[in-house]
Amino acid sequence: MRNFVADLGHVGIGLVILFVILLVGYYVFSRLTRYDDNKEIAAGNEAAGMYMGSKLLGLCIIVGLVSISSDNWLDVIIWSAVGIVILCLVYMIFDLITPKTKLCEQIQNGNMALARLLRSVIIGISFVIGTFLM
Repeated sequence: MRNFVADLGHVGIGLVILFVILLVGYYVFSRLTRYDDNKEIAAGNEAAGMYMGSKLLGLCIIVGLVSISSDNWLDVIIWSAVGIVILCLVYMIFDLITPKTKLCEQIQNGNMALARLLRSVIIGISFVIGTFLM
């Protein structure tokens, strides 16, 4: 029973860290887009919701993979922050290599095809990033 309580404590700590990382990630990702994520999502823009959800799912994947190989919580926090930065860089690079497709404008206009494409790119890259950071 003693291990159960300790393990439960670790789960609690991990969840708190995860939620803080997700809040920071949401804030950083929102600052990167040229539209108001909260407003678009609240208005029912499915493309904006899918895109933000994909970024947060990608961040969860990175946190999960990093936590597998980390010996302490500080490593999880540091490598998760690196994951946020890398996901932001991926977005900026993707935006640069597709100059004819204005990503933010298309997502704001509800382009679900682009949102699905970005979802796949973000989730795939998150798995790769997470394994690199392990």
